[in-house]
Amino acid sequence: MPDTRYLIPEARRAVRALSASRIRDIANVGMDDKDVLAFWFGEPDQVTPAFIRDAGIASLAQGETFYSQNFGIPELRQAIADYVTALHRPTAPDAIAVTASGMSALMLAVEALVAPGDRVVVVTPLWPNLVEIPKILSADVVCVPLAFGPSGWTLDVDRLLDALTPGTRALMLNSPNNPTGWTIDRGTQEVLLAHCVRHGIWIVADDVYERLYYPDDYACAPSLIDIADGRMRVVSTNSFSKAWLMTGWRLGWIVAPQPLMPDLGKLIEYNTSCSPVFVQRAGVVALRDGEPTVDATRERLRRARNRLIDGLRTLPGVQLAPPAGAMYAFFRIEGVADSMAFCTKLVQQAKLGLAPGSAFGPEGEGFVRWCFAASDERLDDGIARLARFLGSETMPTKIVSDPI
Repeated sequence: MPDTRYLIPEARRAVRALSASRIRDIANVGMDDKDVLAFWFGEPDQVTPAFIRDAGIASLAQGETFYSQNFGIPELRQAIADYVTALHRPTAPDAIAVTASGMSALMLAVEALVAPGDRVVVVTPLWPNLVEIPKILSADVVCVPLAFGPSGWTLDVDRLLDALTPGTRALMLNSPNNPTGWTIDRGTQEVLLAHCVRHGIWIVADDVYERLYYPDDYACAPSLIDIADGRMRVVSTNSFSKAWLMTGWRLGWIVAPQPLMPDLGKLIEYNTSCSPVFVQRAGVVALRDGEPTVDATRERLRRARNRLIDGLRTLPGVQLAPPAGAMYAFFRIEGVADSMAFCTKLVQQAKLGLAPGSAFGPEGEGFVRWCFAASDERLDDGIARLARFLGSETMPTKIVSDPI
């Protein structure tokens, strides 16, 4: 028998093949430098409102430190169901699964639906986690790119439909999109839904930014669960992180067809078992009393978006379009051929932290992402630092990777 004591202690091939987050790689360059002004992560810079924090504190004070139901406490499932019903369509609590973050919701949904070798289609540029999650399960991921032009980012619907071939297992769709802010319109949703229903293709919708949508007179972005009834193969994932300023609480939810729920319950048990009760109590209060917070957050980010866009437009070589949703400006800089090299130099020389466009797929190369969930003072300082860097003598005509 061969000696197996010293076989290489490594993860399975599909995990080793995953791409590391280039956002995290850039952050690691400057995270410990207090002089770096960071806009690389997608996180509001405001703390969770006191009334939400107080609910969590009160739960802890009452000793609610034990396990809860896999699907979440009944009060939170009901609150989410009421919220979804008011915003989208009638939804019962038994179609809701509470999860330990929006990230966990996405992972659970894909675990429930995708097997090794399955074909999964994604629309890119895209937050890298969504592209890599199916790969963890050894699925084959097909990317359909958005196009950037004078009117911003647009989707070639026919190209996407061609990619959604019979036998495709799932379409993963993030709208409003991270990083571009692109938001799918109702007509395109209807076409995609009809196509996927016809071919039995699941749609996993990442709706985390639905409340951060900036056209006037809209409470939220168009959602597939507005038009898909509870019997269709549509799963919506969401999170308390962005609109309620609760990134660190790690609380999210899934809206799914009822036949899928028992299997989601098993996966929750075998992943996290449950979300902490005190966090869920905070979620109940956020939904019950938090609409003013959501409205204020959206308006603050709308103003921040406009301020940043106006500032960036004064800089030479910058090409951008105002995003319709989410919390990012995704813009191209003339002469930047390697966004990772550019952002590394930007951290080191200008003490400004932005995310490289290549982190969001090859379609994002040449672009950088700036999270504008920040104060006016921080945004103005960041614009000034970028302006000095772009105008400095050390700024080469074309940024490329340093030779190895």
